Amino acid sequence: MTVRVLFLSEGSSDQGLVAHVEGIAADQGVPVTVSAPDLRWLRLPAGHSVADKLRTTRDLDGHYDLAVIQRDADNGPPEVRRTEIAEAVRAEWPGLAHVPVVPVRMLEAWLLLDEQAIREVAGNPRGRVPLDLPKPGAVERISDPKQRLKETLAKASGCKGRRLSELHQRFPRNRHRLLGLLDRDGPVGEIPSWRTFVSDLTVALNGF
Repeated sequence: MTVRVLFLSEGSSDQGLVAHVEGIAADQGVPVTVSAPDLRWLRLPAGHSVADKLRTTRDLDGHYDLAVIQRDADNGPPEVRRTEIAEAVRAEWPGLAHVPVVPVRMLEAWLLLDEQAIREVAGNPRGRVPLDLPKPGAVERISDPKQRLKETLAKASGCKGRRLSELHQRFPRNRHRLLGLLDRDGPVGEIPSWRTFVSDLTVALNGF
């Protein structure tokens, strides 16, 4: 059986997680097809909530066995987002199996640990300036991982002036590249929210 997976991300740049969903499934020997519809062109209600996205996707007559739904914890406990996702699925698509993906506080925290990937994406792979990257056990306590990632990419690049401004403008694209380069066997495996995601997805996939 090929498991039909619906992936719903918080933002378009989070869709790099699709490759990791596919990779985790391959590790388990479970064949999957993953669909990640781009809903930006549709007129969703204000807020673009999980419920809105589920309702829209369901109305497009999609047929899926499992939904993988990403929602950053932001400033609240991850359990709040997990409950939000579960309630949205129950209300909008009863009976659909789902896996919540809840980075703490933001997905950028998962991207702050791989020094070589950061230097590569910053365009200065042989740079030597210390980046002072956080330890895996502390990265989820950073108050603003997105800003920290922007600052780290800037430091790694060595850019100044106009080149630095251009680097900042490329942040969404660079973030997407970093997500694609994320090593599932690397330091991210020490982050509790990543481990929970992998564990939940593994259990769900092995249930088919």
